[in-house]
Amino acid sequence: MNRFEPYLEILKKAVVDLDQWRDSFGHPEGREDTERMREIEKAVLAVAHRLKGNYPFHHPQYAGQMLKPPHPAAWLAYALTMSINPNNHALDGGPPTSEMEKESVQMLGEMVGYEKPFLGHLTSGGTVANLEALFVAREIRPGKAIAASANAHYTHQRMSRVLNTPFLTIPTDPSGMPDISFVEENAEKIGTVVVTTGTTGLGVVEPLEEILELSKRYSFRVHADAAYGGFFKIIGDQLPSSQVWELLSECDSIVIDPHKHGLQPYGCGAILYKDPASGQHLRHDSPYTYFTSDELHLGEISLECSRAGASAAAFWTTLQLLPLTQTGLGSILAKARNAATRFVHLLSQHDRWVIYAEPDLDIVAYFKTPEKRTISELNRVNQKLFRSGMRLREEGFHLSLFEIPSSQFIEKFPGYKADHPNAVILRSVFMKEEHEGFIDEFTRRLVKAGLDV
Repeated sequence: MNRFEPYLEILKKAVVDLDQWRDSFGHPEGREDTERMREIEKAVLAVAHRLKGNYPFHHPQYAGQMLKPPHPAAWLAYALTMSINPNNHALDGGPPTSEMEKESVQMLGEMVGYEKPFLGHLTSGGTVANLEALFVAREIRPGKAIAASANAHYTHQRMSRVLNTPFLTIPTDPSGMPDISFVEENAEKIGTVVVTTGTTGLGVVEPLEEILELSKRYSFRVHADAAYGGFFKIIGDQLPSSQVWELLSECDSIVIDPHKHGLQPYGCGAILYKDPASGQHLRHDSPYTYFTSDELHLGEISLECSRAGASAAAFWTTLQLLPLTQTGLGSILAKARNAATRFVHLLSQHDRWVIYAEPDLDIVAYFKTPEKRTISELNRVNQKLFRSGMRLREEGFHLSLFEIPSSQFIEKFPGYKADHPNAVILRSVFMKEEHEGFIDEFTRRLVKAGLDV
């Protein structure tokens, strides 16, 4: 039996059930004839053929970027809902999926520790969620700068340009930690500091406690970009950064991406505001929406307009199976974390393999030491390893690369000649639960490939 056949049977039953509702309104003309169905089948099979050109995101040998298939319940609910295609901008466009979104956001708020009332909604991704958070920050602190570390996602600096808002880059040390003294020295210019709880490069959880202390002294806002790391709040007491997760609820706003560790299809982000009054900066009127209900419409508190109701249905369905608890979604996060720490332990036992920094979450940066200690040779060795695993199938592995200024690399690992401006090291994202059971084999394949470089 094909591994997806049981899921397709579930989808078939759900579609039949939904069709009974559709048919209750009558049978409109223009139903698909046999010839048209053949054309659709041909087109979809062509898509299936093209999709085989992807890297094996589904397999634990893939540990490159932040990519993995969604939970089966999520794509089933998404596919089912997309047959209706509701729009969660207004209750007029999707009453049931709007309710699912509100319920899901309530669960997210409770997870991070926000007390009711708070405000939030889903977005089409983390970029738009962060844009909205920075827009609100600009409205609350007009003329003040947005500050984020050099390792924060580039969206913050780019969106500050979109918003015509000053931006300050906080320097970082070789381990990726921001310079807190820089924040204090520039505090009078700053309106909001972005603290990244799980950078997209090294997975660094930045020091929230120190930033919050400064915010009390200088009255700037604190926005947590938890797009990647946010769901780790569930198992925060098991992480080296446990204190950060305890303090997350003190942030003025938080972005979390369900399409990363929330097991959702792209795109599904989320934005939460501790103070529900933040929504006043997004309020607007529309001459043709918001008429079917006196309840708050999600579009009234969102920078975006049309948003897929299918994303809310998919997330809500997943949360019914995997609640935001340690025994629910937390059990999957724990497996990802275990894979990362196990990988560090295994790789450290092999000569010439070096861990760049102990992982905060499930992202590990590392490198193979070249025989000739130059940055250019370091880059050659690691780039060769990066390419080698992709050429194989059964013995393959998929990594990613990470660039660091050579000056920072040499500060952390002295003895290298800086004959290139940037050092290139390897990076693995162990975000699939299957990585836990595959990590020994993954390490074996990597070390074996390293014998030839």
